[in-house]
Amino acid sequence: MEENVFYEGQIIWAQIDANRHLRHSAYADLCAQARSNMLRDTGLSLDRIAEINIGPVLFREELVYLREIHLNDEVRVTVVMTKYNTTNSRFSFRHEIYRSDGTKCAVVTVDGAWMDIEKRKLTVLPKEWQAIVVHLPKSADYEEVTT
Repeated sequence: MEENVFYEGQIIWAQIDANRHLRHSAYADLCAQARSNMLRDTGLSLDRIAEINIGPVLFREELVYLREIHLNDEVRVTVVMTKYNTTNSRFSFRHEIYRSDGTKCAVVTVDGAWMDIEKRKLTVLPKEWQAIVVHLPKSADYEEVTT
């Protein structure tokens, strides 16, 4: 569980819903920050990517709730790539959110691609950056496709 942790932090009041647990959209926020940290740590910071007018876009986000997370809980978020298309740079990532006691509380899976911010069309990462993608953390069930 400790492997591939890219976000750690305390749950704050603004992230809590009327039922006194983590609100649904806060899960997505935690995972987005973990993904951003993971990309930065491997050499593909969102700032660097934006310099060439590229940004990530998500097509699908699936959240599976397992256990509640409450105010002041400390959480850790792991990120691994589960699928990557080397032809069109589409990607899938799986995030797991854990409380500090080790309890897995949620699994969030996202599918996306890279978008040319000016043209507003899907694009690929530059060839020289593919070597960085190779070093992103991969899941045990990682799949690489070329179609």
